[in-house]
Amino acid sequence: MAGRGEISAVYAAGLVQGVAYVTFPASSTIFTSSDDYGLSHTQYGAMFLPQAATSIAASLLGAGLTRRWGVKRLLLIGLLADSLSMLMLLVSRSVMASEPLAYVMLLVSTSFLGLGFGLTVPAVNALVAGFFPSTIDRAVLGLNALLGFGTLLAPVLVALFIARSSWAGLPLSVAAVSVALFLFSLRLPLQAMSAESLPGGASRAALPTRFWVFAAFATLYGIVETMNGNWATIYLVNELAATAASASLALTAFWGMVTVGRVLFALAERRLPEQTTFRILPFVIAIALVIIATLPAGSPLSGIVAFALAGLGCSALVPLVISFGQEQLKSLAASVTGLLVAFYQIGYACAAFGVGPLEGATGLGLREIYGLTTIVALVMACLSFVLVSRPGTARQLWHEHV
Repeated sequence: MAGRGEISAVYAAGLVQGVAYVTFPASSTIFTSSDDYGLSHTQYGAMFLPQAATSIAASLLGAGLTRRWGVKRLLLIGLLADSLSMLMLLVSRSVMASEPLAYVMLLVSTSFLGLGFGLTVPAVNALVAGFFPSTIDRAVLGLNALLGFGTLLAPVLVALFIARSSWAGLPLSVAAVSVALFLFSLRLPLQAMSAESLPGGASRAALPTRFWVFAAFATLYGIVETMNGNWATIYLVNELAATAASASLALTAFWGMVTVGRVLFALAERRLPEQTTFRILPFVIAIALVIIATLPAGSPLSGIVAFALAGLGCSALVPLVISFGQEQLKSLAASVTGLLVAFYQIGYACAAFGVGPLEGATGLGLREIYGLTTIVALVMACLSFVLVSRPGTARQLWHEHV
């Protein structure tokens, strides 16, 4: 039976990981402002490539590393990586006048963040499942709700710190809490379920054809989520003349509805089957993207509502695609989660980095790129019908990953 200290440490780690994960996109106006880092859109996007690479590697290697080192050690390494990421971000701020050096430090910082995310998230999910074996659904739901709360909290904190002209206070706070959690967790037992049941670790068997449909969906989802999560504030400030506070509120609305929608759809599963939810949500994203691409300048409330709708559309898709994948791809049951998270991160990298080069090569602006992303959402909608075409329910697995 887990002690109160273990439970508190793991849930706190989920919350802090959520804040850390969104710290960079929530601070996008700081990175691209000529008064601060002055990064171009291409430089800003490229900053997330190391994060995606290390997160993919950690997701794929997680189960093997757990068998070798244990889940506690992975959690500790993840927390340490998060704190190093935030500290490197602070150091980059102090050498901002030296653009090449500052940018290298930003790349190192996002590398550590990807490592922290890729190790911490599977570890805390495994620990919670081990702590509450008879109520796994409720326990994991609570953990992921806290992680989601962290993602919506980050833009709010960024706005508050910027308003006080002390933006560096956010990474400093996240680093301090991560170090405190590391030291607190160091003396705890922190034991979980067996490593064989943890997500991650690619199977040596040949991947079935149907897996690649799931992989395509996860990649496309990574693109649409990142277009909203990483580019919303830049789009609203630079092209729609919104204030930084309004843009942060729109990003908060996006991540907030991702979290709220995930809980609502899980609670409404008896009246709204998971398969129906999975088919509907890509169309909700497509509608939201059309609205975003046609937003009038100087209408911050419309932007907030549009990005909130996009968040609702994104909310349940990751838990559901993992649930359906584990149900249908039983030969990959031990590795399907890590593989799909890796493809999700590939989509994340494509959208994070691809916007800048696309703007330069075509002359398109973010408004037009949001419009083109509607096509991605519609392809997802088509794939969703393919992925739920087989009979059966994913109710239990949906709860495990929500």
